[in-house]
Amino acid sequence: MMKIAIIGAGALGSVIGFHLANAAEVVLIDQWAEHVAAINARGLRCTRDNEIFTRNIPAVSDPTSIDSIEVALIAVKAAQTAWAAEVAAHLLPADGVAYTLQNGLGNDEVLRLRLGAHRVGQAVTTLGATLIGPGHARMAGLGPTTFGAAPSLHIAYTLADHFRIAGLPASVSTDLNSLVWGKLIVNVGINALTALLRVPNGALANIPAASKLVQRAVEEAVAVARAAGITLALADPVAETLAVAQTTAANYSSMLQDILRGAPTEIDTINGAIVREGQRVGVPTPFNEILCDLVKALEATAPLRARE
Repeated sequence: MMKIAIIGAGALGSVIGFHLANAAEVVLIDQWAEHVAAINARGLRCTRDNEIFTRNIPAVSDPTSIDSIEVALIAVKAAQTAWAAEVAAHLLPADGVAYTLQNGLGNDEVLRLRLGAHRVGQAVTTLGATLIGPGHARMAGLGPTTFGAAPSLHIAYTLADHFRIAGLPASVSTDLNSLVWGKLIVNVGINALTALLRVPNGALANIPAASKLVQRAVEEAVAVARAAGITLALADPVAETLAVAQTTAANYSSMLQDILRGAPTEIDTINGAIVREGQRVGVPTPFNEILCDLVKALEATAPLRARE
């Protein structure tokens, strides 16, 4: 049975860990001590289809207590990627691989700097997840996970097999670029706007004034992708982004969740990535620049916010 460490047991990491523990030997690693304590005391709870299930899975905050594992799945926020890289470096053997399931662009580069390119893989997931409280997550959407074939085709296929055995749809691809950018573009259209407007995803699809803003953010991102030579799998990126918002209508985006709890957002690896890539390929991205500035201002002014 494959030994897997999930580094970052937030919403996504908890939902994956809960299911994957049915097919592999799993340990959860997270810096939130209250969450870790709740999992160890009462088991990890997962709400799915309005039912609550519980599974006993070991969880730690101190990774030095864990024996060597074969694979690390990185599910932390972008600000914690350097920490996750150090944890993975401690746990992984010379032939072990860390797969990043994170949002945006640039996280894999941070991991490669610490672990080496031969030990870092990329994966794209459209699983939806929400953290309800310490030790309790909710599956918000059963989307597929795709593992990149590099750096180890064997590990990629083994991971995909384990996901499928656990009830999570998964596959392997030799070229993830179109999927990575497709997910990035959807996040560009949804995350920052829901955080700024303080609304669930569905509002972006159902309120014309908000949908217009989605269109502006996405069209800039698509122009950057095309200039960078990326072949997008999205036939109509704006329509498909709005469709995702509608399908996940009741969900709070991860960026809105960050804003609500006063945590750093991933704006730099999502809309910020579009701005940086736009500068590199010579495509202006004024609307995404404004979104970045607004989200950063929202983060910085949190202590001063007016309350009712």
